[in-house]
Amino acid sequence: MNYGQIFDKAIDRLHAEGRYRVFIDIMRNKGAYPNARCFHGHNGPKPITVWCSNDYLAMGQHPKVVTAMEEALHDVGAGSGGTRNIGGNTHYHVELERELADLHGKDGALLFTSGYVSNDATLSTLAKLLPGCVIFSDELNHASMIAGIRNSGCEKRVFRHNDPVHLEELLATEDPETPKVIAFESVYSMDGDVAPIHAFCDLAEKYNALTYIDEVHAVGMYGKRGGGISERDEAAHRIDIIEGTLGKAFGVMGGYIAADTRVIDCIRSYAPGFIFTTSLSPVLVAGVLAAVKHLKGSSDERDAQQANAALLKRKFADAGLPVMDSVTHIVPLMVGDPVRAKKISDILLAEYGMYVQPINFPTVPRGTERLRFTPGPAHNEAMMDALTDALVEIWDRLELDLKRAA
Repeated sequence: MNYGQIFDKAIDRLHAEGRYRVFIDIMRNKGAYPNARCFHGHNGPKPITVWCSNDYLAMGQHPKVVTAMEEALHDVGAGSGGTRNIGGNTHYHVELERELADLHGKDGALLFTSGYVSNDATLSTLAKLLPGCVIFSDELNHASMIAGIRNSGCEKRVFRHNDPVHLEELLATEDPETPKVIAFESVYSMDGDVAPIHAFCDLAEKYNALTYIDEVHAVGMYGKRGGGISERDEAAHRIDIIEGTLGKAFGVMGGYIAADTRVIDCIRSYAPGFIFTTSLSPVLVAGVLAAVKHLKGSSDERDAQQANAALLKRKFADAGLPVMDSVTHIVPLMVGDPVRAKKISDILLAEYGMYVQPINFPTVPRGTERLRFTPGPAHNEAMMDALTDALVEIWDRLELDLKRAA
């Protein structure tokens, strides 16, 4: 058995399909986001502008967040000391869980090391606790949700994306006494569309199902206090479990769920992904705590980000670039080919100093490869004009179609 040859062939397949992923060597400039330094392919750092960060509101650069992390480091040190069962609950964790529960109007919350882990651990544990459970999953749910459902070993039913009619058809075929969970996202980050939350909740009530919503691309971004789409649409009280991340709009790292205290206690007590994992560093938690508190009281960052996203969409459309329909802060530009998507990304970085990562399969279906832009509060109009001009030049160079105005 030639193990090395097997691994070589696996990587060769990715190269042949044009979807081998290259991670950029980068350092962000504190206090100057979206400016950064790129070390990839250069003798020393080259200044670049970042266009694809999930630090949507630049909270990872916010003075309150940085100061809170510095103070925590000097107060308690770097690490948490182990799992919460062994190392204890650092008080920062207790405070943050209270803030997150309050953010979503729930009785309790539970921290995890990432959004992926929170989805995987919660969904897999939840289904195991419900005898004969069937999970109804949107077909475009994130890989972490799919992993959690698979790891639960329960039956699953996949419904068409954002389709309450198809969901009801599937729900109606199940025994009324069967435990059911409807799992979906609020904002789908590759297309930028939004789930019909109230329609799904109506079906959950009609068929006696629990609701589980992934709000990772919406927490901090929507709602008066940053509670996500479920807050904005006044639906949070109808959702049984709200899952979110601390690494996107809140700018640091981690994941969480917010729910009834009985659910929180069960996941805390039964989920291996929580029990056997070293808890988040209190330094990170302190930073998130500052970010959550700030965004509960400030809409300035959200308003500026939404305005910039709308402006960039309009500039792309006016230039004839194939910007996809999006009702959120996500600005996807369709390419439809993995090799060309990578080529556009490479040219932008090497020649224009603009960084955007190509999005390929399995993140999106084959044939829908794209570039995904996430303009933040600090991206100005001059930056957007320069980006738009660069993309038009590259589109022409590669002989791609533009929707030219008549």
